[in-house]
Amino acid sequence: MGSIGFGTAATSTFAAPAAATAAVVEPAAEPIAEPVAGPADERPSVAEMRLPVWFFGFEGVLAGAFDLLRAAPSAWPALVVLAAVNIGVSLTLMRRRLKLAKLLWRGKGTRNVAFGLVGLRLGSHLVLGLLGTAVDTALGHVLFALVMGTVTVALLAYVQRTALGALVAAGKATA
Repeated sequence: MGSIGFGTAATSTFAAPAAATAAVVEPAAEPIAEPVAGPADERPSVAEMRLPVWFFGFEGVLAGAFDLLRAAPSAWPALVVLAAVNIGVSLTLMRRRLKLAKLLWRGKGTRNVAFGLVGLRLGSHLVLGLLGTAVDTALGHVLFALVMGTVTVALLAYVQRTALGALVAAGKATA
């Protein structure tokens, strides 16, 4: 009688997990198929995520801020206002595109651009100083600021284009 009770208990114990496993497996298989089709409709398009080039103009001016301040030291309030406007526009008008901006700033390409720009600034001033043609005039600093701003805008637009291409390739955005 002890063995019959043991056998019955063992059968009922093993039967319950099998039924529970079957119940767990079925719902897990069903939702996996639906989200693949669902997010395809909800994925943002590249046009919705793309930051406009004029927005990179803010970063371009801020990249040239050092030389702008050397050319016109009294321009610092305008640069502070521009930085505040940049932050304000980022958090309000560009809110939907903030996800891409975060991805760009976290991306390896953007870090390389930032380090490259710092290296370009320091290296070019160092080389010009060693050659005896250091930038000393206001016009020279303004021209240097224009070059740095242009390079910044071009590189950030390139990083954005490659990041959006990667998002499309990964299926996280539509072309």
